[in-house]
Amino acid sequence: MDRERGPSVRLKLTLSYTGFLMLAGSLMLVAGWLFLTRVSHVGLVFQPEYQLSVARDFAPMAAVTMSFLLVFGLAGGWFLAGRILAPLNRITEATRTAAGGSLSHRVRLPGRQDEFRELADAFDTMLGRLEAHVAEQRRFAANASHELRTPLAISKSLLDVARADPDRDPGELVDRLHAVNTRAIDLTEALLLLSRAEQRSFARERVDLSLMAEEATETLLPLAERRGITIETGGDLTPTTGSPSLLLQLTMNLVHNAIVHNLPERGAVHVTTVARPRTVALTVENTGDQVTPELASTLTEPFQRGTERVHTDHAGVGLGLAIVSTITQAHDGTLTLTPRPTGGLRVTVELPATPAASPSHSGRP
Repeated sequence: MDRERGPSVRLKLTLSYTGFLMLAGSLMLVAGWLFLTRVSHVGLVFQPEYQLSVARDFAPMAAVTMSFLLVFGLAGGWFLAGRILAPLNRITEATRTAAGGSLSHRVRLPGRQDEFRELADAFDTMLGRLEAHVAEQRRFAANASHELRTPLAISKSLLDVARADPDRDPGELVDRLHAVNTRAIDLTEALLLLSRAEQRSFARERVDLSLMAEEATETLLPLAERRGITIETGGDLTPTTGSPSLLLQLTMNLVHNAIVHNLPERGAVHVTTVARPRTVALTVENTGDQVTPELASTLTEPFQRGTERVHTDHAGVGLGLAIVSTITQAHDGTLTLTPRPTGGLRVTVELPATPAASPSHSGRP
């Protein structure tokens, strides 16, 4: 934004200091004049003929004093204003550096805590978060481009093979193209859902997470049965406020992830909802391979996959937990991933409870 340039803050502070000093000096001189000429009861008695002499001698002295105060105030005020504003100049230079695209620069203002150092520390924190966000977005864009390019490359290869071999069975080609295009569509829809959740462009209404858990488990029960996995659902009524479609997607992703990342046979998934005084929690726990804390901390990143068994027909597109994390943040909640000692993962989503939360009652099958 173009603005008309005005006086610098340093000049304004200098003039303010000087003006205050001149005012204080004037008041002191006036007080001295009154003391010398008007007060006669302090042991100094001036005859009338002497008052004119005092006035003649006092006026030049007052002018010299005020001139000295003016020069001293301007010089001292300019120096003090520069010292006081030095941290602000350093923050300004860091801001210009960041505006030029260098987010790795930090102010790191030394000294004890004061208003300028609080501002510098807050600015450094903001730069750190912004740098991490930009790096994450770049990594996400690169991964998304790679994931979207893969099905397109496979489709092109299939079409090239069919063109080179006209006698090839078209049914097999159609089936493979259908599978590849389905994966590309799923990936695109997942990216759009992720973007929608990040922008928080959704209406909020009352939602019961326990009902979302029941709907998700009923929908995914056939997949679990085909894999020999049992699902148990129970807990409290857990009313919160948010987008029903996004929270259902969150629950579906958690249950789907728990089914896919499970033991090859006789696995189990436990879905539990808990109502607390200020929050409600949804926990999805599954059996499976051992998960290290280091691996668990990366599973919410886009296109991160936990085990090799995810490369199946129901593997998803590598955005399941990333979408869960984004939806949770969009609803002002917290997401916790904890490896189970016996193998598998425990994922807990905690969201703010609605003010008029219903009393909890458990035992629902």
